Amino acid sequence: MIRTPFRLLVLALVSALGALVLALPAQAAAPYCGISWGSLDKAGGQGGSTLANVRAGRHNCYDRLVIDLGGPGAAYSVGYVDQVRRDPSDQPVTLAGGARLQIRLHGVNGDSYADAHRADTDHVVNVSGYRTLRQVALTGSFENVTSFGVGVRARLPFRVFTLSGAGGIRRVVVDVAHRW
Repeated sequence: MIRTPFRLLVLALVSALGALVLALPAQAAAPYCGISWGSLDKAGGQGGSTLANVRAGRHNCYDRLVIDLGGPGAAYSVGYVDQVRRDPSDQPVTLAGGARLQIRLHGVNGDSYADAHRADTDHVVNVSGYRTLRQVALTGSFENVTSFGVGVRARLPFRVFTLSGAGGIRRVVVDVAHRW
């Protein structure tokens, strides 16, 4: 009988400690720069444009690719792929970086832009010195689908959205976070 009160005391202490631990709030890591985009495929918009320009920018929390379109907009699909391929030849494209984003703009004619940049379609934007973007390649414009391959440092969260600009210019914007 001497052991029973001791066991009850130990059980009470363990129960109290367990309740205390469970009562403490779990501290999840705050998202980097408030980014909660994820890395799954994204699609949206509606088509009917021509490719006007491609440019990039650097921000504190992400690198940005901007595709300017002359016309009402673009239907886009963007996602990470194992291998970017040229359209329509289906030849593999080697891109710098540890991950590859495939951008497809549906209803966008990029033929005149591709002709003007035919000298180096594998480097249509200079992204040297960027934290996340490693290479931007125009990988095809065929049957009103214009494609890009983007070499990225690693598989990181990204978002895609469209903006309207002056003179009827529409923009497809792809932001890739510097880290999770």
